[in-house]
Amino acid sequence: MIRVLIAGLGNMGLSHALAHHHHPGARIVGLVNRSGQVTHDALLDYPIFTDFQAALAQTTPDLVVIATYTDTHAAYAIAAMQAGAHVFVEKPLALTAPEAQAVVDTATRLGRKLVVGYILRHHPSWQRLIAEARALGGPYVFRLNLNQQSSGAEWETHKALMQTTSPLVDCGVHYVDVMCQVTDARPLRVHGMGLRLSDEIASDMYNYGQFQVIFEDGSVGWYEAGWGPMMSETAFFVKDIVSPGGAVSITDGNTGASADIDGHTKVGGLLVHRPGDDRHIALPDEPGHHALCAAEQAYMLHAIAEDIDLSRHMDDAVRSLAICLAADESIRTGQPVSLQETLS
Repeated sequence: MIRVLIAGLGNMGLSHALAHHHHPGARIVGLVNRSGQVTHDALLDYPIFTDFQAALAQTTPDLVVIATYTDTHAAYAIAAMQAGAHVFVEKPLALTAPEAQAVVDTATRLGRKLVVGYILRHHPSWQRLIAEARALGGPYVFRLNLNQQSSGAEWETHKALMQTTSPLVDCGVHYVDVMCQVTDARPLRVHGMGLRLSDEIASDMYNYGQFQVIFEDGSVGWYEAGWGPMMSETAFFVKDIVSPGGAVSITDGNTGASADIDGHTKVGGLLVHRPGDDRHIALPDEPGHHALCAAEQAYMLHAIAEDIDLSRHMDDAVRSLAICLAADESIRTGQPVSLQETLS
């Protein structure tokens, strides 16, 4: 039985906690929440802490699940591993690429399992999308975005996230990871642009951003992300991969509100286009958000039990974050950023 400590009980943390609550191979030994309160009925009987370090010392977990804000990810992950625990940490892995690498280096040195919350890697429809794109052959054009028209509590959450992390980095790591899985080529440079569209966020933060990345095999891609009540509901969910052999596109995706969390991972169907031949692939009965989080945690427990080599996963997590952070730097400096030294 794996003893699990959950840090953070927001949208992702709650789903991860429920996954371990229902998993026969896990036992929750503590929950960490800044408010010290738990509102979900299934979790009321577990010990609750407001201080992460105290929870870590008192519960001595085998696994720590970190779903707090990004600025705590690296410190919490390293502390957990030094205390003897394996770690699942939500994306982004850290605020900076050196911090992310320090987390990976700690996991390697101490022999801990480290999994980063790239939920799309556990989604069968996204795995199918990647496989169909690779079958077309490169080089590729990646056209990807995820804009969210948020208001009320959702906008408050986004503003809290933007105290440390831009929307381009927060969600972009998922889609850069998809690009890298499809092309498998080394990224060379990034060009970014962004704009602050609200006086409700810090003067040095932007809530709309876009970047272009160029790969060594000639592939190019763009990703776009925006948060806030001013964002358009039109073309907010574009997932399109083009190559000389044709294209593969998500046809259904999120056709409801852009703030719908389940819709952010939904594929629904694919259109595989080759010149003169279009093939539609229906993908019914897709897993929802909670089911995907359960799949992530089942994989984490399996990696511990079976001693799975996670070195490639960890390297990929650092790479996708470094690309998004380079895009962030490009936006702030107004200059393209070379990835040669960052990813050497």
